[in-house]
Amino acid sequence: MDAGLKRELEAKVYAGERLTREDGVALYACDDLAWLGRLAHHRRTELNGDRVMFNVNRHLNLTNVCSASCAYCSFQRKPGEKDAYTMRIDEAVAKAKEMEDEQLTELHIVNGLHPSLPWRYYPKVLRELKAALPNVKLKCFTATEVQWFEKISGLPASAILDELMDAGLESLTGGGAEIFDWEVRQHIVDHECHWEDWSRIHRLAHEKGMKTPATMLYGHIEEPRHRVDHVMRLRELQDETGGFAVFIPLRYQHDFHDSADGKIRNRIQDRTTMAAPAESLKTFAVSRLMFDNVPHVKCFWVMHGLSVAQLSLNFGADDLDGSVVEYKITHDADSYGTPHTMHRDDLLHLIWDAGFQPVERDTRYQVVREYEKAPSLAERRSEPQKIWA
Repeated sequence: MDAGLKRELEAKVYAGERLTREDGVALYACDDLAWLGRLAHHRRTELNGDRVMFNVNRHLNLTNVCSASCAYCSFQRKPGEKDAYTMRIDEAVAKAKEMEDEQLTELHIVNGLHPSLPWRYYPKVLRELKAALPNVKLKCFTATEVQWFEKISGLPASAILDELMDAGLESLTGGGAEIFDWEVRQHIVDHECHWEDWSRIHRLAHEKGMKTPATMLYGHIEEPRHRVDHVMRLRELQDETGGFAVFIPLRYQHDFHDSADGKIRNRIQDRTTMAAPAESLKTFAVSRLMFDNVPHVKCFWVMHGLSVAQLSLNFGADDLDGSVVEYKITHDADSYGTPHTMHRDDLLHLIWDAGFQPVERDTRYQVVREYEKAPSLAERRSEPQKIWA
């Protein structure tokens, strides 16, 4: 990067000025990762100090049966495939209650677009989950799923959201966003929910008082300019509604030979290499610098690995998601060794080891409990430390 442009961008960041689309593209073109990290960490510290948020949550995928065949997806199955499944409502409740003793605060539910499950199944499962775990917040369904509910029910999204909220829905999830630019999207997505509908449904959710996450799937066939365009669209929507609590860059995963059937379902991996750790850290940094109106940036540790998750806390991220448990969507793709779950104590030590203060939160980013600050470097050097790599 030209030294003059570098000074100009740094001055804008430290002055708190909004960065432009051109600034975002320039930041992605910069190879000085330490410099990018310093700028992003400055912004992250202004917003959130040395605090790192997490929650105790469980992911539930009620069904992997899906009418779509998105090119990057290893999770979806067609009806009749050997490992296709759909949970009964009592089965979903039993799985959710497995973590009751760990003071679970959130259930995160996303699913395939099941071609024959009736719409009424979805509010019913939420009601049963809420009855069984009344203190647990329900963060459920992507905008893509809500649009699918419109299709199978004949109801408008507003009525669908009203009924789901009456059944206990606290927040939508951020999925279904992938990359919004049609130049890329037409090659990776096989469903009908694109920017116009995704933004329409989140706008409605915000109008109804929800705080929702937003995501971006990066590291496949997109270019940096597509990532910047994605962020700019979300930033403009946030200017309008103020309803996004967090932005989550999600690292695209390659497939592997599924032991159940030997198939590789990812149709774009022959022309992709996945994002290296340095590219992931750059994506966190640029996202934090561009999003001047979204309070939090999350590293979903399942998709990045624990070492990159710790490093991301110095590149703009201030949230590590949570305990997760049995996250099928990327564990049906990657085989590079992230655990299926992290307990509260694991997350605390992961954050302390990175030099930050853990803060447990709920779905709306309200503080549940603040923990002690990280021990000093001298204290950590005084005894052997657990290695997270």
